[in-house]
Amino acid sequence: MEHPIYRVKSVKVVGPYSLYVEFDDDFSRTIELETILEGELYGPLRDPTLFRKVSIDPEVHTLVWPNGADFDPAILHDWPDYFEAMKSLAQGWAMAKAS
Repeated sequence: MEHPIYRVKSVKVVGPYSLYVEFDDDFSRTIELETILEGELYGPLRDPTLFRKVSIDPEVHTLVWPNGADFDPAILHDWPDYFEAMKSLAQGWAMAKAS
């Protein structure tokens, strides 16, 4: 199975939990992340100050945050294809936290 390789060229915070992301293939999209901000890694990004500290890792060209959270550029590029799976994972993280 071939996994496409994409690199994030730029990112801009455009809403409380939304990012406008441009990729190296000249594709861009706005991604709403609020639904998946759960669990030990992504949950802290609900803090607006931390969320706005998103940057691009200079080596792997993906989005990263100071707490170690990151996303595979291919998932971001094809977000609609991955959203439901990411949402299911986030629901599991939320349930684990509640137990």
